[in-house]
Amino acid sequence: MDLGISGKTAAVAASSAGLGLGAAKALAADGVRVAISGRDPVKLAAAKAEIEGLSGRSDVVAIEADVSSPAGGRAFVEAAQAELGQIDILVTNAGGPPPGTFANTELDGYQAALDMNCLAMIEMCRVVIPGMQERKWGRVCAITSVGVKQPIGFLTASSVARAGLTSFLKITAREIAADGVTVNSCQPGTHWTDRVKKIMDQEGAAQSNPAKITGDPDHFGQAVAFLCSEQARFITGTGLLVDGGQAAGLLD
Repeated sequence: MDLGISGKTAAVAASSAGLGLGAAKALAADGVRVAISGRDPVKLAAAKAEIEGLSGRSDVVAIEADVSSPAGGRAFVEAAQAELGQIDILVTNAGGPPPGTFANTELDGYQAALDMNCLAMIEMCRVVIPGMQERKWGRVCAITSVGVKQPIGFLTASSVARAGLTSFLKITAREIAADGVTVNSCQPGTHWTDRVKKIMDQEGAAQSNPAKITGDPDHFGQAVAFLCSEQARFITGTGLLVDGGQAAGLLD
């Protein structure tokens, strides 16, 4: 399906691997010029080559950046904006905090999680959204977690931080909807990424949801791309679960 976004530009944070890379690949495949980011220059160069090879493009912008802090998030999108001219689509994303429960998560662990998974995302939005409002078109899609719908007990700091971001996204979506800008989130369950590999084995990961499989980052990226599409212009302020049925709740 043609998503109607060919010729647009996108900044995709933390996209040298995993879910961010999946989103960047899907957007580039639909004709979007993307700026990607990562901390490891070798992985970043490999991601750029992979996206260009699959999409047939030769203009992917690779920006070495650490988006785990508000200052780092701002630096990435400002650099992307300078390279692309403007940002039509913003995909916020970052790594995840280490596992922890109430009993063993210290206060500084919550602060680090809030900086990385909430405040850095908010800062990216603060930089990019005003330009979208002026142009009367824009898409923001935050990669969050199934944990915002069904908190994950062993990922306490992550669940807390991402829930805070989700509140910001909902409020902002309603405030700017009349400007032609949508704000949504894509909420992954267990996908087979480098982060998940550090926490559990593949069999355990597959058992975490009723589908009994792990998610494919590329398929997840296609869900992100749809939320950034022209067809999704009437979808805003919502969160799309991509979780194999992991979240058991009936209501948001």
